[in-house]
Order: sequence, then C-alpha cells, then structure tokens
Amino acid sequence: MAAPDPSSVRIEGPWTHRDVSANGIRLHVTEAGSGPLVVLLHGFGGFWWCWRRQLLLLAEAGFRTVAVDLRGYGDSDKPPRGYDAWTLSGDVAGLVRALGEPRAHLIGHAWGGMLAWTTAALHPRVVSSVSVLGGAHPLALRTAIARTALHRRKTNQARALGHLFRFQVPMAPERALVRAEAEAVESMLRDAAGSGWQGTPDFVDTAAKLRQAMLVPGVAHSALEYYRWAFRAQFRGEGRRFVDAVDTRVKVPVLQLHGTDDPVLLHGTALASAPWTGPRSRFESLAGVGHFPHLESPDDTGAALLGFLHSVPRDGGTQRRC
Repeated sequence: MAAPDPSSVRIEGPWTHRDVSANGIRLHVTEAGSGPLVVLLHGFGGFWWCWRRQLLLLAEAGFRTVAVDLRGYGDSDKPPRGYDAWTLSGDVAGLVRALGEPRAHLIGHAWGGMLAWTTAALHPRVVSSVSVLGGAHPLALRTAIARTALHRRKTNQARALGHLFRFQVPMAPERALVRAEAEAVESMLRDAAGSGWQGTPDFVDTAAKLRQAMLVPGVAHSALEYYRWAFRAQFRGEGRRFVDAVDTRVKVPVLQLHGTDDPVLLHGTALASAPWTGPRSRFESLAGVGHFPHLESPDDTGAALLGFLHSVPRDGGTQRRC
C-alpha cells in the first residue's frame, strides 16, 4: 500500500478546511460555526477528524469551532523539531491569534488536554477555559508515574503508560506503528476503549481513519517525538524550568471529563489534578467509558461540554486589564 498523501485527511463534510500560519509553521484546521472561539486539540495518534461530532455540535450551539491537526499530524507541517511543550503551546497560542481572536476555549483529549492546560499556564491571556478529556495536568501525571514506577501492582499509572518508555528507543517504534498498514494503531485504540464501543461499526470506521492518518509520511516519527521530549526533559534543565512554569493554579475554569474505565490515564491521576484547576472548575465521570469520551460517548460528551462552556463568563472568569 502506497503512503497516503497528507491531503487525504481533508475529509469532506459540512465544515471548511484551510491552512493557518502560526508560530512559524502551517497548521491545517477544519472550521464550522460562528461565535466565541473553541479550539479542539486531538491526542496521540489522532487528527482533527476525531472531533467531527463535537465540531458540528458546538457550531450549532453558537460557537466558532476549529479542530486542528497538531504539529506533525495530518496535513499540518511536520518539522524535524519543535515537539517540546514550550513550542507546542506556542503553536496553540499562535493559532488563536492567527484566527483573529483574542481568546479561545481550549478542549483537548489526552496529549491535547495536557497541551491545553499548559497553554493556559504559559499563555494565559489567550485562554478562556480548558476542557480535558481522558487527561490530567502534566504535573499530576508526572507525580503519579514517579510514585508508581517501582510498584508491582497490576494496575498503576506507570504500567498504564508503559508505552512511554518503549517509545524512547530510535527507529523501532516508528516501524512498529506503521507495520501492517498501522495495525498497532487499531490495537491501541481497542485496548484503551471501553468495551461498549469496541467492535461497533463506528469503532471500525474510526480505526480505519486513524490507521490511514498514521501512514501519512512523517506522522509516526512526529507523534513519537511528543513522548520522547516528555521523557527526556525529566533529566534536563528545560524539564525543571517547565515544572516551575506550569506549577500554578490556572485562572480559568477547567472541566475534566473522564471515563470510569480509562486504562491509560487512571481515574485517580485525573482527580489528582485538582490543585491546578481554576475557579468554578468541574470533574465529571462517564460510566463505562474508556480513554476516548468524545469518540465512545459523543452525546454525553457534547452535553457536558456545552453545559460547561455556557457556564463560563465571557471573560473566562478573569478580570481584563486596562
């Protein structure tokens, strides 16, 4: 099978595809609706299409909704470097400004959720609220991994993210991700999803789309670079500077939406993020849902997001400076 062209991710529908220049790179975005800006940030192995249902739901509810292919994914640029949290959060902040808006509500899944939280800490002026699905604050996750790394219990956060350590070696993880037409992507999706979604026609369609998107040249390497920076930064000065920079309670409301059956980001780790949440924050659980609330339970996810967004003051809960 020939590698798909990057433009193959520009799936047609009741939305608009376009390119936006931000933070020195070109980002592919899919947009619908008008009103307050909402930016949707996918997780590892995803692309904008993972948000297709929320994209339309939020647009119909009166929001200008933009789903982006993050740096290295989909039809966005795939530069050889820039996969550190500083640069990635700069991509998000730059995207908000490039879209012509002063602020945005950020909604992210897993890696995208941590990136949303990081952007709220490093670029607070551009963030109105943060919603995190299947994710946690970066420091809550860091602490949970460090605390359980030597535990022998069958279920702990270090074991749940064992792939983070396997991804550190060169070349082999890239080959494993794309082998047999990216079969590993479907396996990871199945292992992390709740049992109620596995095997459904929607699961099969989603797996096919994600496998094709992983085969786009450069995506496998770029996706792994996110994990490699996160691990290696723990032993470098930039990692310590990052900890200091994000170790603050954000000034905007935070919604955490978490599946009770999430085997990747454990429920306790998500709950441990509370010290970094802003005023009027919420934690909501979805029973029987795994690591992908927006894919497994789109109706409940949409209702939770809309309820939260409508509760956020227009200034994001912060006082504007003159």
